[in-house]
Amino acid sequence: MQRIILLVTVICMYATAFSQKEKGEAYIAKYKDIAMAEMQRSGVPAAITLAQGILESKYGESDLCVQSNNHFGIKCKTEWTGDKVYHDDDAKHECFRSYSDAAASFKDHSDFLKNRPYYTDLFKLDITDAEGWAFGLKKDGYATEKEYPQRLLKVINDYDLNQYTYLALQKQNNSSSIALKEESPASIPAVKQTIAVKYTAPAEEEVEIITKHSDQNANSSSVASVYPEGVFTINHSKVVFAKEGTSLLALANDYDISLSKLLAFNEIGEIDILPYDALLFIEMKMKKGAVDFHVAEPGETLHQICQKEGVRMDAVMQYNNIKPNMEVIAGEKIYLRGTAAVIPKTIVLNNSNSQVTSK
Repeated sequence: MQRIILLVTVICMYATAFSQKEKGEAYIAKYKDIAMAEMQRSGVPAAITLAQGILESKYGESDLCVQSNNHFGIKCKTEWTGDKVYHDDDAKHECFRSYSDAAASFKDHSDFLKNRPYYTDLFKLDITDAEGWAFGLKKDGYATEKEYPQRLLKVINDYDLNQYTYLALQKQNNSSSIALKEESPASIPAVKQTIAVKYTAPAEEEVEIITKHSDQNANSSSVASVYPEGVFTINHSKVVFAKEGTSLLALANDYDISLSKLLAFNEIGEIDILPYDALLFIEMKMKKGAVDFHVAEPGETLHQICQKEGVRMDAVMQYNNIKPNMEVIAGEKIYLRGTAAVIPKTIVLNNSNSQVTSK
């Protein structure tokens, strides 16, 4: 009899887990696009938004969510002037915000984190640092539950929610950068200054390669000699030098990462075959450079600068007040570690990438 009871209990546990997994997958399929759009708008990681939504709304099935589209359990607070509903929570008959639809709830959740001073430190974290965000939300008072960060991270890991953070980054790169496929070999500058690259050799010995004053075009075979074969590092981030014709999907598989992550790491659009030789990072680049600034070479794009220096382009754009429709001008200092001492001059591009004015 005890064995039968144990068997029934185990079956019930598996059935419950399977049901929850299906509910989670359905929730993600329904709201992932909203979460990614909110990440691009506000800077709140899509993985965190989806995990919080799943936990706070109980897969979208809580009374608060069903009755008022409140996916994140946000209470009215003094500044709220919208619709209200009342539910028992930490106390009886507490005031909660009510929304016309899920999109309004997701937007208010982003704004709630972005605009309240308690959460300022969260936005100093890397957007891909899910663990930092999870523990930061608890520290900053979003939830009183002791194990809240661990529960968030479990949901993120169970459903691989980080993929949506990387996918949102990739989509943002498609619209805010000059995609790799749009750069022609002729646009890659001649290498005129000393290039120094540090990398880790197979025996874990750090080696420095220096190539002095070369007038060769950067997409020529001579530049390949600057970079070693296999994985090395630029600014503490792992990178490989890939040849023209390389399949990005195959390269991603070689280094056990998804194609969407590879594209996001390198801030490039959706391409399959590499059109020419290029540096490709296999992990997220740093937000600060190894040096204070980079002097733009003739014909050099902002994307190329960020690849050479191993710095994320969104950070460099912020440091230098460069907008998505702007390109750098030769001779200008592009700051890599903080706000530019002098905002660099830029060229504003129209839709056909022609130069129309300068700043």
